[in-house]
Amino acid sequence: MKKIWKLVSIVTVTLTVVACTDLNEELKGDFTTTFPTNPFGTINVNKPTPNDGLGGAFNRVLNGTANHGSYFSVQEVSSDEAVITQKGGDWFDGGIWLRMHRHEFDPQIGGLNGAWGDSYGGITQCNQLLASTDPQVSTPVAKAQLRFLRAYFYWRLLDVFGRVKITTQPLVDVPQATRVQVYNFVESELLAAIPDLSAGKQDYGRVNKFGAYALLSRLYLNAKVYKGLANHDPADLDAAIAAADAVINSGLYSLDAEYKDVFDPDNVEAAEHIFVAPFDENTGGGNNFPYMTLHYPSQLTYDLRDQPWNGYSTLEEFYNSYDAADKRRTQNFIVGPQLDLQGTPILDLAFDPDDEDGAPINYTPEINELAPSGSRQAGARLGKFNFKIGQIPDGDNDFPLLRLGEVLLNKAEAQFRKGDASSALSTINLLRPRTGLANLGSLTEGVILAERGRELFQEALRRTDLIRFDAWDDAWWEKPNTAAKTHQILMPIPIEQINATAGTANPLTQNPGY
Repeated sequence: MKKIWKLVSIVTVTLTVVACTDLNEELKGDFTTTFPTNPFGTINVNKPTPNDGLGGAFNRVLNGTANHGSYFSVQEVSSDEAVITQKGGDWFDGGIWLRMHRHEFDPQIGGLNGAWGDSYGGITQCNQLLASTDPQVSTPVAKAQLRFLRAYFYWRLLDVFGRVKITTQPLVDVPQATRVQVYNFVESELLAAIPDLSAGKQDYGRVNKFGAYALLSRLYLNAKVYKGLANHDPADLDAAIAAADAVINSGLYSLDAEYKDVFDPDNVEAAEHIFVAPFDENTGGGNNFPYMTLHYPSQLTYDLRDQPWNGYSTLEEFYNSYDAADKRRTQNFIVGPQLDLQGTPILDLAFDPDDEDGAPINYTPEINELAPSGSRQAGARLGKFNFKIGQIPDGDNDFPLLRLGEVLLNKAEAQFRKGDASSALSTINLLRPRTGLANLGSLTEGVILAERGRELFQEALRRTDLIRFDAWDDAWWEKPNTAAKTHQILMPIPIEQINATAGTANPLTQNPGY
């Protein structure tokens, strides 16, 4: 696991200015030093979720969404936008994250059992509440919210594993379903929930009918993959557009003027949030992003309570896919020389001897290698969900599971695939003003995929997008072309789950090819 370096050694080196190092030489390209301001202070901006009896189920979205070793890790580390390099003996973890990056998937690979268990944990909570006779959770609105939430967790299983058991009653075992059957179940549950869901703005941490429509727009856009079709069915594309329009035309959501406002620590009820994981440092723990990505001495940059783990960074090619003037690049990544709160360079006493930057921390997009000696300070770091000064491991930033920005992109892509490039261009350009860039002049599949990547970075959608755009098998940094492994559009079912059901009446069987 992660090696935690003693804070005392880091504090000691920051007290000494490195006279032998010309800091001007540390500046590369258009990087700037990180000297954070504190717009959020130490104030916890939060709003209580409703006391409606549904918290036990809805709070399950906090598990695996913005932390390591579960759904987020599977969706991101397998893609071309996030990587965990092996830094000597640090982050080797038996090679599980290296295999994830290289698409050498197997039933014991890291994160899979967490993604499976966290999803079924939410489904179990929903089933228990749906079977309850408690008047508080037995109203039509409450049951509709639970059916939406269960469908959301089943969408995750559908997308990652495909062939799973559709359990709708507590403690009742059922045979394993096909991927198409799971798709049909998710669709039918969302459609059944819509009539009883509120048409008004959703309560904090809950969902209304437009949350169901937003998830349907995602579901229909991916229907070709989920149904195993050779081409997109025009009827599915029409359905994706109609579902997106229901959200857009509701009048309840608008694009935040600044991209950062969607993700800041004070992003409670941001204008485009449709359905969120309501993280909070006191009442909703689990958002560990600063700890997952920052180098150990970066604890001093943000006065973090504990030491970061120096794990996640992004690929150089993905970082370079942003125009230098794109405000989203500034928001999404942390690059360049790093300073503490007093403006002093932070140092790494155990720096790599071959690192030309030496001891001063300088996050550079270029990474020397995936393994075995990835540089300890290489790679642009994941900064989309801004960090509070003095933050504890549980961040305040809500994670948008569904938001208007994605819905607009879903509609634009469906319009383009239907042959209406002009309307698609108009739709996708609605997102451009806040980027600081000019409107796009034309669209191709590649342009749409790239724009989705730039907009939705770190939102656990990249793996899904790459598969839909037939780019999942492509070679990227330290990952070969895997076109021969067509079965890998599904992840293997975790070996723990296979073994746990081996002696039952309905044992799980492994996905083909594994």
